[in-house]
Amino acid sequence: MWYEDLDRLGDEIKRTVENAVDSRNFYSLNQTITNTVSQATEGIRKFSEQSSYKREGRSIPPLLFKRVKGIRIQGIVMTIIGAVVIGTLFLPLILSILEAIFTSGFVAVGGILLASLFGVLIIGGAVLLGCGIKLLKKIKRFQIYVEELGTKEYFEISKVSARIKKSAKYVLNDLSKMIEKKWFLQGHIDQQKTCFIASHEMYEQYNKMMQQVDMQRKEKAKEHARQMEDQKAREKLEPKVQEIIKAGDDYVRKIKSCNDRIPGEEISAKISKIEYLVDQIFDRVEQNPECVADIRRLMDYYLPTTVKLLEAYAELDKMTVQGENIISSKKEIESTIDTLNEAFTKLLDSLFQEKAWDVSSDISVLNTMLAQEGLTKKDF
Repeated sequence: MWYEDLDRLGDEIKRTVENAVDSRNFYSLNQTITNTVSQATEGIRKFSEQSSYKREGRSIPPLLFKRVKGIRIQGIVMTIIGAVVIGTLFLPLILSILEAIFTSGFVAVGGILLASLFGVLIIGGAVLLGCGIKLLKKIKRFQIYVEELGTKEYFEISKVSARIKKSAKYVLNDLSKMIEKKWFLQGHIDQQKTCFIASHEMYEQYNKMMQQVDMQRKEKAKEHARQMEDQKAREKLEPKVQEIIKAGDDYVRKIKSCNDRIPGEEISAKISKIEYLVDQIFDRVEQNPECVADIRRLMDYYLPTTVKLLEAYAELDKMTVQGENIISSKKEIESTIDTLNEAFTKLLDSLFQEKAWDVSSDISVLNTMLAQEGLTKKDF
């Protein structure tokens, strides 16, 4: 097993160093240690590839962990090797230094060479130890990221940064490196760099959602600009006209609110038509304030009654048991809505009567002029 290889590795490194010290032959020491470590690491790597990486008794999904198998064990190996090298060579290093200090001649030179060699090997061991510890810490953070995902395919970076007590910038950089190294095979960072997304499919959904949000934002900006223009135009109107238009907008909102409460498609379409017609009527009044007198009945009776009927329909429609009286009342209201749509259509059309006369007059004059110039076949 891999842990037996680790024990054998430590014994072999220790024996190699002791033999080199006893024989004063350090020529092949470094190469022997390197070969020993490589063989042990390769054996552990093969074992790890044949094993399923487990967490809390469950197999980790290949989506996240396919390229992480064995990395933890490699970190352990690096840490142990670094510690073994430092621990094994520290005492010989001290002895070599003392030998170089308190002896002379060839022995002192040998002590200096030994101290230099041991110093280099210990530095290498320290580097290996530091890299192993760093790798193990990184794997630990990776496991926290995976636990944060759970059954989801995304998590907020700020939430995880608080959990591991690191800055959001640190976590963002950490995740980016893990994605680059294929620890997360399908990992992505969102555009705002605030969220980690684990799968391609979820990232595509996110992009589509962001496109919709962007479109909605643009639409809201356009609507806001239009409202500001309308507001500026209304400020130039007389206070009485402004009051009527404001009341009209309130009625439109109430009609829309009632429509949102009524789920039926057919009745909803009829209410949407009322909403559109009423909105157009007040737009026309805003463009032509002289029309205010023509909508007096609309303001005093038609719209209040319309809203009252729609609210009654919404109340009836939400009743769990639809008895004969409820069904009859709803049909009667639906019929009345049809009548209202017809009436509002005629009212809107009448508000454009003056415009129609102007257009008709312009056409008549134009045709007469064309006929006088001999530019038409008909004699006007």
